[in-house]
Amino acid sequence: MQEVPHEPADSRGDSLSDESTSPAALHVKRLPAITPTRLEDRIGGLSGIRKERGEAAIKVSRLELLVKFLKPITWVPVMWSFVCGAVASGNFSWTNLGDLKFWLGMLLTGPLLTGTCQMLNDYFDRDLDTLNEPTRPIPAGDITLKGATILISVWTTLSIGVAFLINKFVVVHSILGIINAHLYSANPIKLKKRLWAGNIIVAFSYLVYPWLSGEVAYRGEITLGSVIVAMCYFIASTGTMTVNDFKSIEGDTRVGIRTLPVVYGERRAAIIAAVVIDFGQLLAVAYMFYLGKWPNALIVFWFIVPQMFMQQRFIESPRTRDVWYNAIAQNFLVAGMLVCALALAGV
Repeated sequence: MQEVPHEPADSRGDSLSDESTSPAALHVKRLPAITPTRLEDRIGGLSGIRKERGEAAIKVSRLELLVKFLKPITWVPVMWSFVCGAVASGNFSWTNLGDLKFWLGMLLTGPLLTGTCQMLNDYFDRDLDTLNEPTRPIPAGDITLKGATILISVWTTLSIGVAFLINKFVVVHSILGIINAHLYSANPIKLKKRLWAGNIIVAFSYLVYPWLSGEVAYRGEITLGSVIVAMCYFIASTGTMTVNDFKSIEGDTRVGIRTLPVVYGERRAAIIAAVVIDFGQLLAVAYMFYLGKWPNALIVFWFIVPQMFMQQRFIESPRTRDVWYNAIAQNFLVAGMLVCALALAGV
């Protein structure tokens, strides 16, 4: 299908102009007078939580616009994966929370590296977002393509610089993550068009790279146990990425993006996602039993049970319960990650 044509945002006089040279040269979009009625609406909009169609836009400052472009809601799972990798190293404890290395890792995996990948996704998906998420900064005309390019370049440089301060292997993981972001969103490859491929590459970047980066940052090497557990949760995370696809069914269908919900329909895709999520976690349980970590295995198993009950409700109405499911069920999944990391720390 032919993609929807895009009207360049920089043609609008109240956007970030092509003459801008400062990477922070973001503008406050001149909207009709709108008063934010609730703090949670403002925070939700800036964090990257999708807005329902027809909801009014909220006037934001330049700093808030930058934060919205970096989509903070996506930082948390990557930062958590880094923490789990650090714990799995056996050399990380509560006393390390004040370390410069730890905060550099949080800065890298959150606002810098994940932020860079989110900006890249927004840049390459600007036409699709006019259908799926028209309030995002580029399709809304709040940031021009030149302004976005400047920001992406600066953030990429900062990401590599901070990764270098942590460990040379972390630099490699960071570069690979940015390459994956291009493969996921950029034509002609655009893996998000290719059924499983897009979710697989994002899950790998969100979970495996940061987990192994966390371990190598504190241990100096990567262990087989961390690779196995990270791969188990990578499988589970692939299913979680499928849950995220339900919000974009309409736009994806119109422009030919072949996600699971588009190809198999809502109910069948929801069932596939649930099976993959549970299968990855059950593999982690099996590995815990293999290591002789019976308490950890049982805890992770019982974390899966409430997810299964929530999956039943999610399958009944995937498009209306996708956000609800991820907001609650993900807590049990990431808790299981930490339980497995604690088991590896004691091996």
